[in-house]
Amino acid sequence: MTVISPPAAGGRPPAATRRDRRGLAGWGFIAPFMTVFALVFLAPIAYSVWLSLYRTRLIGGTTFVGLDNYRQALHDDQFWAALGRVSLFLCVQVPVMLGIALLVALALDSGRLYGKDFFRIAIFLPYAVPAVVATLMWGFLYGTRFGLVGDIDDALGVTLPDPLSPHLVLASIGNIVTWEFVGYNMLIFYSALRVVPHSLYEAAEIDGAGQLRVITAIKLPAIRGALVIATIFSVIGSFQLFNEPSILQPLARNAITTDYTPNYYTYSLSFSGQQHNYSATVAIVMGLITMVIAYVVQTRGMRKGA
Repeated sequence: MTVISPPAAGGRPPAATRRDRRGLAGWGFIAPFMTVFALVFLAPIAYSVWLSLYRTRLIGGTTFVGLDNYRQALHDDQFWAALGRVSLFLCVQVPVMLGIALLVALALDSGRLYGKDFFRIAIFLPYAVPAVVATLMWGFLYGTRFGLVGDIDDALGVTLPDPLSPHLVLASIGNIVTWEFVGYNMLIFYSALRVVPHSLYEAAEIDGAGQLRVITAIKLPAIRGALVIATIFSVIGSFQLFNEPSILQPLARNAITTDYTPNYYTYSLSFSGQQHNYSATVAIVMGLITMVIAYVVQTRGMRKGA
């Protein structure tokens, strides 16, 4: 026997029906975002995975090869050499860049720097310069025949090391990236420092703590989350290195090859070598490696902050 619940007093729908309507309204609000997210994020990833499972040959056309492309990537010396190069770049450039950004942010937050508004804008300004323009500018400065290095050689009668030589080009790229992104990371750290409660500084002053003690005991722990976020962004950016080497390549043909970084290697495979399937495979492998390392950095950073 089925029992039919009487209608709610005053003709109002039952609570379960109201909850269902609210749930549908919520999905309606997020539907535009979910649609765009699926089209611009999930769909390209799914298409790349699909491409990586096939191989196109001049004779035989496109055939399903399963995981053969992934096995090839795991034994690809060019890919691993490129990954090792950006890993070295990451281990050297990121600490230097974040260290400079942190020092600048601490100096701006100290209240003892005259003209801090000017310095804040001046240090952040390079980030507003497009990466292509910044690389072209620095490429001109690095030139030994037409740039600043060449002019110094002619004026002083000396021979400075070539910044675009095979031994120095990675450091030169690191200098460009540091110049571009110090201001961006400085702004993250400075914004985090501005929300530290002033009561902590007052308590430290009463206890007689010096500036170094305030920095190590109050400021750095308070902005640990910002440090972790900036590190994750820098890790991802290092593994995505593409603009700088690709633009400098015509100026440093002997130093920068088409497999200099994983992203440059992927681009060359796809647009120069017409190996779209293998290019998608390398991109997926690189994305997984980046995701794992970023997750490790986040986990370790948050654990230290606990």
